[in-house]
Amino acid sequence: MSTVDHFHDRSRLQVLHATGLLRVTNVPLLDRVTRLAVRWLDTSVAMVSLITADRQVVISASGPADPWTVQHSPLSQSLCQHIVATGTPLIVPDARADQRWREVEAVDGGQLLSYAGMPLHAEGDQVLGAVCVIDDRPRHWSVEQLGTLEDLAAMVEAEIAVRLAHAQAALDRVPEAAMSFDAAGAVMAWNSAAERLFGWSPIEALGRPAEELICPPRLHAGWEEVLHRVWEEGGASGQRLELTAVDRTGREFPAEMLVRTAAGNDGLLYDALLHDITDQKRLGMLRQVQQTVVQTLAEAASSREAAVGVLAAVTGALGWTCGEYWQVRPDRGGMTRIASWTRPGREVAVFTGDEPVTFAPGQGLPGLVRDGGRAVWAADLSADDRDFARKPEAMRAGLRAAIGLPVCSGGEAGETGGVLAFFTDTVQEPDEDLVTLLDGICAHVGRYMERRRAEELALELAESRRHFEQVVAQLDDDVWTIELGPHGCVRSVDVSSNLAKLLGGPLPAGADPSEVFMRQIHPGDRRAIAAFLDVVSAGRRAETEYRLIGLDGVTRWIWMRGMPRREGDRALVDGISTDITERHRLAEERERLLAAEQEQVRRLRELDRMKDELMALVTHELRNPIGAVRGYTELLLDDEELTDGQRAFADVIDRKSAHMQSLVDDLLDLARLEAGHVGIDPRPLALTGLLREVLDDHRPAAEAKDLAVGAELAQGARVHADPVRLRQMIDNLLSNAIKYTPPGGTVTVTVRPAGGATASVMIEIADTGIGIPAEEYGRLFSRFFRASTAKDAGIQGTGLGLAVTKAIVDAHGGTITAAPRDGGGTVFTVRLPADPPEPG
Repeated sequence: MSTVDHFHDRSRLQVLHATGLLRVTNVPLLDRVTRLAVRWLDTSVAMVSLITADRQVVISASGPADPWTVQHSPLSQSLCQHIVATGTPLIVPDARADQRWREVEAVDGGQLLSYAGMPLHAEGDQVLGAVCVIDDRPRHWSVEQLGTLEDLAAMVEAEIAVRLAHAQAALDRVPEAAMSFDAAGAVMAWNSAAERLFGWSPIEALGRPAEELICPPRLHAGWEEVLHRVWEEGGASGQRLELTAVDRTGREFPAEMLVRTAAGNDGLLYDALLHDITDQKRLGMLRQVQQTVVQTLAEAASSREAAVGVLAAVTGALGWTCGEYWQVRPDRGGMTRIASWTRPGREVAVFTGDEPVTFAPGQGLPGLVRDGGRAVWAADLSADDRDFARKPEAMRAGLRAAIGLPVCSGGEAGETGGVLAFFTDTVQEPDEDLVTLLDGICAHVGRYMERRRAEELALELAESRRHFEQVVAQLDDDVWTIELGPHGCVRSVDVSSNLAKLLGGPLPAGADPSEVFMRQIHPGDRRAIAAFLDVVSAGRRAETEYRLIGLDGVTRWIWMRGMPRREGDRALVDGISTDITERHRLAEERERLLAAEQEQVRRLRELDRMKDELMALVTHELRNPIGAVRGYTELLLDDEELTDGQRAFADVIDRKSAHMQSLVDDLLDLARLEAGHVGIDPRPLALTGLLREVLDDHRPAAEAKDLAVGAELAQGARVHADPVRLRQMIDNLLSNAIKYTPPGGTVTVTVRPAGGATASVMIEIADTGIGIPAEEYGRLFSRFFRASTAKDAGIQGTGLGLAVTKAIVDAHGGTITAAPRDGGGTVFTVRLPADPPEPG
């Protein structure tokens, strides 16, 4: 016999159970086949038997001698098991003469003396059992008889194929995960929905214990108890159970299982339908949360109490860590945290608390939610590239995810009036369904907050009205109401007692305020009053200023404002009239002072011009004596008979006179440039070559301080400039950079084309020097100004170099700016035109 164990083959057993024949006791077609076999082959017994892993199950039997009608036999007593083992027919003319069957009780008892059996094949050429005939006498089976038996076996195979096709189709049509398992828990059927739910294919699942495929390891011990309870409580009618299931990846989820028991020819079987009820569980939980929220809002005595209750309900139910409620400020200028809640036992004081915190618009997670008008879900704060306030504190507190939801005023479609923010200890992937359900809770909160706000506003309005009445009683303004009639007729409805102050006396007894008012208007302002009445008659707000001749003869300026409204058919105007006589007097005084100030400015400018002229004159006059001093000093220094002391004194005179001459030259240059007395001679100029010469001239000074001088000069850069003045400008900037950069620093000169509507070239001179305070950049190009950092460092200078430099740049139609350098130091940027200006 074959050494392959066909009896325990998992796929064969699955097909065998899928036929459903092990569960039935009466199959009419098979009974007909066995009856035909008895009649056509003239035999004692004909049977259809299936072979399980450990026994032979007779599905149908017929014949006058039929001891096997419904019989389960161990494999040791079965000749059919030989057919399954070999996959070939078995023909036994005389069983007693064959040593293989001596242990079979039916042979020994004389019921089975001759045997012929044909295999029953299913898909994949698997042998499920046999169709056989048995006689109680030895006999020779003819070829014709064996052919007939083979045809009958083909009829049974056709029935098996139909049953398998129907069974699999029916099983796969079931939308839920469907499975069957025997009393030992071994899986016998497993549909495609079960594969999708749990991740195990039918080939992998068949024959394995069901609890290993669908239950977490910690619950395996209780699986047998569950099945026993199903059997005891009437499993045939079906039992509905809730359990914790697990899929192939280890993900646990709540599941509902409908299981029933069925007794078949192969023992007790369990049929089960399972489906994931995570959504239902969460929906039920959130509905409970919504009910709790509604009840909390109904019982809350304040907005803060309501917010704390909502946060506790949602955060606690979802297993999150903490929550906050942020409310938009009444001035719409920002948001304030008015409530927070943290899961008991969890310490997050580094991140949140009960004290109010206010954020500016757009700040933090609440600002992101408010600006976007929709939920913001940060699944993993460490991986989220959005940077918002308190994010580092949240991560230090161990929080991993953040969810913010807008709370709209008046429900779902209104303006964002607040934000619910939640934080968790674990990464939370976005869940649109959960957001939708939480939006419903936000709508409840929004309606409550709007209603609460309306109540608070009503109280505030009542208090404001009371306060307004008190204020009006203390004001000097006249608060009035008039009614507009046809043809420009005006009738007073209500006036305050302050009207007498505006009129300069009480109204005459019985006089109509409107008539008195119209009579006392200054003749020059009656047209303004008529225009005012036309505007309010058209239903628009209006205001005007006019003169009112008082009953005391004093003319006063009045500012009148009116707001029209209607009460049924009546056209009313509510207004305020204010005495602004003092304002007009102050305005006239202001105009007088302004004129005086303008005259003073004119005189100061004239003095400034005279000062500049004097400075230029004095500077010019100083050049000659300073030149004479320097000349005589040079003669002294050439005298070889000078003592060392005398030569030292002469050197001091030479240095100081040189410094004074430089100062005078700068002053004179500056005065001439600003006055426009010194012309420049611009021409096309190769900038790169000029800059290299200047750099070479200054390199010894830089090397003396161990400074690195770098250059990034665009090839072919050209400017339209005066070469002498341009060199003077670059000399000033480069010498300053070297002077104010400590030893070991860097000075870099960069030239590149500048973008813009007109062709221009940009020169940048950057250093790593002592820098300039930010508040001093605006004065940097003023005459005699020196930065505080230069003074503190004790570096000498006149404060004129940058003023001269700017004057040169301005004369070329260029610009110069200074800014801090990244990492320390200063960057000067000069922009000069590359082409001559077009003739105007």
